[in-house]
Amino acid sequence: MIRSALLALLVVPAVGLAGGSAFDGTWKVRLDSVKVTGTPDAWTLANGTYSCSSCSPPLEGVPADGAFHKVTGHDYYDEIMVRVLDPRTVEISQKQGGKLMGVNTMQASADGATLNGKFTGYSGAEPVTGTYTERRVGTAPAGAHAVSGSWLQDQFSSGNDALRSVQYAMTPEQFSMHANGQGYTAKFDGHKYPIEGDPGQTLVTVRKVNVRTVHETDYRGGKVVDEIEIAAAADGKTLLMTDRDVAHGQIVTLIYDRQ
Repeated sequence: MIRSALLALLVVPAVGLAGGSAFDGTWKVRLDSVKVTGTPDAWTLANGTYSCSSCSPPLEGVPADGAFHKVTGHDYYDEIMVRVLDPRTVEISQKQGGKLMGVNTMQASADGATLNGKFTGYSGAEPVTGTYTERRVGTAPAGAHAVSGSWLQDQFSSGNDALRSVQYAMTPEQFSMHANGQGYTAKFDGHKYPIEGDPGQTLVTVRKVNVRTVHETDYRGGKVVDEIEIAAAADGKTLLMTDRDVAHGQIVTLIYDRQ
């Protein structure tokens, strides 16, 4: 969930500064613009265990006992802890290599229709924090904890600058992104380039569609995980990002405002 999709945080006029591109500068995501469609987030907490069918790969039967347990195959964590705080609230924490990577607290509303979330992520140079809501799209199994079921992102209600800000730049030969201690500079040559500082070891290729549009493909473990299009508006004031999250079967769209 804390994926980034919004960790994307992220990028003077249509041809920015003199000699520059439409992308050059610092940008900040407009939280109320975030829209998510596609496969719902789905998890079940019942009989003392937690399962997440929408995770990649799925999680099955993790003890919900407030202790960390080893898991395999995940890009950003190798341990997970599930702690039941009360009949409507659950806290999920993740570690990678012994380092805390994220804490996500979810609380179901009294009527069970809404999930209210609060997260802190530690994969970048500074902690990222935010709050969000998801709406129920699938019922929970009988007797399961209130957070169980299927949910789709509704809105982000808050996010700090470490989450929201990004710098982009483009030349005729290459494209670059830097955000919260992570970033890349990739040439338009079809080769894969690493995102420096990314614990998930993501590689990217970039393709220049035109002077205001760039297409990025992200790879982890040799597989395509995201197809991203970044388009600068003609007036140079906003960017529209469309992220096809292949790993989770979702499409995320968001708008960035020039700073």
